[in-house]
Amino acid sequence: MKRVFSRPYLYWFVVIFVFYLLLNILLSGFYNTIKLVIIYASTIDWFKLGISLILTLAIGFLVALNSVYVYVLYRERKRCKEGKALAVTGGIGGLVVGVCPLCVTGLIPLIFGFLGIGFSFASLPFQGIEIQVLVVAVLVLSLHLLRKRNI
Repeated sequence: MKRVFSRPYLYWFVVIFVFYLLLNILLSGFYNTIKLVIIYASTIDWFKLGISLILTLAIGFLVALNSVYVYVLYRERKRCKEGKALAVTGGIGGLVVGVCPLCVTGLIPLIFGFLGIGFSFASLPFQGIEIQVLVVAVLVLSLHLLRKRNI
């Protein structure tokens, strides 16, 4: 795991982290929501928005960590199937939710919208934060499986 933060791989880690966050912001339309957050600041649940933003950063961090770690292990052993599958699942899951699952579209509601189906993570009990927690759990499980396989 320490190899991920060594010099040649650290640059890839940062690039993947930034690229993932930018892709997430663009796909979810969060750049439009930032203006509305400023306008309607008094009506926003800052606790839920803060948790959602922290989970988004954690997902981006874990996606970058998983990606670089899978690459390092692949170069060393060329066999880490379980961790790769979960890393890809977690990465796609993070894009599904978007940055803020309550106030922006995300990938799944966008796809459902093309099909004429109205869907919002706001209809879930915790407004989509539970999906973000699930994605973080999948990415942590992926890291665990990769480390266990490496030992």
